[in-house]
Amino acid sequence: MSDRPVDIARKAFAAFAARDIEALLPLLDPDVEFLPVTAMITSDGEPYRGHEGMRRYFEDVERVWDELRVTPRDFSLHGEYVVAVGRVYAHGQGRVVDSPAAWVWRFREGRIVWGKVFPDPVDAVAYAAAAV
Repeated sequence: MSDRPVDIARKAFAAFAARDIEALLPLLDPDVEFLPVTAMITSDGEPYRGHEGMRRYFEDVERVWDELRVTPRDFSLHGEYVVAVGRVYAHGQGRVVDSPAAWVWRFREGRIVWGKVFPDPVDAVAYAAAAV
């Protein structure tokens, strides 16, 4: 089993697609911080923090979205950051999202410690490149 950051990011997306929080948690640092679009809707833009925060994120996804699909296609490594570029499709509570998206994940000691969703993939790559 590989523990390269890109492979871990792929496993994290697979766990999310399966809505399997128990498969996701071992990939995350206990102090993980995640800022998805859902946080803008549910918590005034405050990130989800820690494993309990990620459990709350899964609950919020279930509550807010009738359907939420993320399809990362391209992965690139920038130092301790992985950028995944793809699309997001979601609908629920009168909202429909169908757009390009990018996810930036920061790694430490083989686990995800920080993540953010960017609506513009160019901004995500620029963020990771500047952080290196």
